[in-house]
Amino acid sequence: MTRDFAGDRITLSDLGFYAYHGVMPEEAVLGQRFHVDLVCGIDLLAAGRTDELSASVSYAEIYEVAKAAFEGRRFKLIEAVAQHVVDRLFEAFGPIQWIQIRVRKPSAPIPMASGEAAIELHRHRDDR
Repeated sequence: MTRDFAGDRITLSDLGFYAYHGVMPEEAVLGQRFHVDLVCGIDLLAAGRTDELSASVSYAEIYEVAKAAFEGRRFKLIEAVAQHVVDRLFEAFGPIQWIQIRVRKPSAPIPMASGEAAIELHRHRDDR
């Protein structure tokens, strides 16, 4: 089934985290930088009309939940840490209907001169 990721959204781009995710043993010891892009689908009509934060979800709170999820537990795969972040965001914020998350690993232990390794997940609340 094709899912729609259209509509209003709250976007947090290029969030930087330092964590110990990775398959290689040295990644668990040394850690590394990660960059995360989040797009959260939420109806923002009431917030736009009322100018009240209570009609939306605070992007500062989204950030805090994402940071705690990303840094709070070690995963071997960035796919797993991304799913963990998505699960925590859905638990914390009922109005969020879908999430796109991209986790970028600029220092992945592969011999690339420049660039980064990344994954992207697209999840709907009702797919859980």
